[in-house]
Amino acid sequence: MQRRSILLAVGAATVGSSLLAACGGGNDPDIVQIAQSNPDLSILVEAVAAAGLVDTLKSPGPFTVFAPTNAAFVSLLGELGVTKDALLANKPLLTAVLTYHVLSGRVDKAAIPAGKAISTVGGSIFKIDTSSGALAITDGRNRVSKIIQTDINASNGVIHVIDKVILPANKNIVETAAGISDFSILVEAVIAANLQGTLSGVGPFTVFAPTNAAFAALLAELGISKQALLADVPLLTNVLTYHVVAGRVLKADVPVGTPIATVQGGKFTVDSTLTITDARSRKAKIVATDVLTSNGVIHVIDKVILPTA
Repeated sequence: MQRRSILLAVGAATVGSSLLAACGGGNDPDIVQIAQSNPDLSILVEAVAAAGLVDTLKSPGPFTVFAPTNAAFVSLLGELGVTKDALLANKPLLTAVLTYHVLSGRVDKAAIPAGKAISTVGGSIFKIDTSSGALAITDGRNRVSKIIQTDINASNGVIHVIDKVILPANKNIVETAAGISDFSILVEAVIAANLQGTLSGVGPFTVFAPTNAAFAALLAELGISKQALLADVPLLTNVLTYHVVAGRVLKADVPVGTPIATVQGGKFTVDSTLTITDARSRKAKIVATDVLTSNGVIHVIDKVILPTA
């Protein structure tokens, strides 16, 4: 009888251990081990080793890793015009890129803050949007990557697989605007008002950027030429700083119906249709949002807004 009880106890313990193992009871592999076990993440594994980040990603964490596939890395090599060996040998670049894919803390799919700025361990931000149930990352260079697999559990965090390597921003607000042809008058105005240094600074800033058509309409409204506007530095400075808000305010965080303070000192409001009402009760439409830069964000507007006369 005693022998039978002992055998039953041993059997129960064995079954219990098996169930615990199946449920991940302390035996889950870490982030690095999971990546190593997936053939489609082999280049990522090589990159992590080359950057000296293996020990970090094996530490307790927790971390959230957005893991690019091999195809994503191959595409990046073509985009950058470099070989895999050259990329792996460039440790500063590799470290900057890889740490941009890692978040401090565990963020499962259900907890992703859609549309909001997400800070990485590298110090930069990106955002994730949900469209038709799919998740898409917009990186610091306004490139888009799709999340193709989510919630791969690890002992020290979670992995989401992505189809494109994301990259941190490499242009500030002024540099970004200068690269968009429809902002050419805005860039001229910023330079004429000597604001390029400020808007190239650390910030962050949120800029509501009028298009060339918006400036052309303003000139007709004021009855002046572009040269006259650019020559009137006090007026120009007053108008331009009215388009700038301190801090990075993405579309998801725009306070609807609440007065928004500008660096000029005046305020405007934005309604639920993304229409701005300025200090003179004039209306401007936000026609594009969340153009990310290294020191803030740009929203495109179709009319120059004006502070109190």
